[in-house]
Amino acid sequence: MPGITLTLSGEKNPQLTKACVALATQITCDILKKNSFETMVIIRHVADDDWFIDGKSLAEWGKNSFRLEVTVVDETCSKDQKAAYQKAIYNAMEQAIGNLHPQSNVHVIDCKAASYGYTGITQEYRYQHKDEFY
Repeated sequence: MPGITLTLSGEKNPQLTKACVALATQITCDILKKNSFETMVIIRHVADDDWFIDGKSLAEWGKNSFRLEVTVVDETCSKDQKAAYQKAIYNAMEQAIGNLHPQSNVHVIDCKAASYGYTGITQEYRYQHKDEFY
């Protein structure tokens, strides 16, 4: 059950938001081998004047940016998958958003299975009782 928080610089743009959600979901499912029906995405927008890199706002840089944080269960994604994911997300966001500051980034957060879950059930419990769920 990946949980994705995608922060985009600039004003809200429903068309861009929808495109970025679709890209983040698709890439997460394809590369990290997750299920789309268990993938949650939250979008946040930060004004260019409120996003700073090296002490200068994105408005001063004249650039756009994003930060994607995806939470996955520890040991369910390999280092190679995470590396491919980083590259694919960055490239997709560059295409969708354009003019990215190079410090735009992706953070894969590995959580212990006993600490992460949904519907009130941890992923560890689901694993230990997989016959009940699948």
